[in-house]
Amino acid sequence: MTRDEAWSILNEYTKNPNLIKHALAVEAAMRAYAEKFGEDVETWGVVGLLHDFDYEKYPTAEDHPYRGAEILREKGVEEELIKAMMSHADYTGVPRDTKMAKTLFAVDELTGFIIAVALVRPDKKIATVTPKSVKKKFKQKAFAAQVSREDMTKGAEELGVDLSEHIALVIEALAKIADQLEL
Repeated sequence: MTRDEAWSILNEYTKNPNLIKHALAVEAAMRAYAEKFGEDVETWGVVGLLHDFDYEKYPTAEDHPYRGAEILREKGVEEELIKAMMSHADYTGVPRDTKMAKTLFAVDELTGFIIAVALVRPDKKIATVTPKSVKKKFKQKAFAAQVSREDMTKGAEELGVDLSEHIALVIEALAKIADQLEL
């Protein structure tokens, strides 16, 4: 699947600008990790872009990401990509047994958390966010309370990367698309 095809699917199912920004953020982080690991940047980017494409229409744990997987199978998307997308939600029981799947899980919550950190800064710029500032907010339970700190930590551990290095790589990836994220 090409990036253009994935973008078309995302926009067919997702209208909320914040969900589209989330998809773009996860895509950017997936691309950065694919480059780091010597993997297919386009394929990993597509997985990031589409991982939540069904969420707006099917936001419950009973439907997401199951409905999305059905839709993608009908469109002929490779099962490896669908499995990676399915595994980003622990409740599906789909194991994260590939580097792609582990990376998606590791960057999903973290991208949103980093964006939240940027939005509370006086300048609202991703460029001024640092791993230290993210880790400081990490300790504040009331800040972005819906974001699982456990999942962010577990994601870095499953990926086998230091949390600070992980945060730094994701910040750098998001900074490259700061204009699209309006940060």
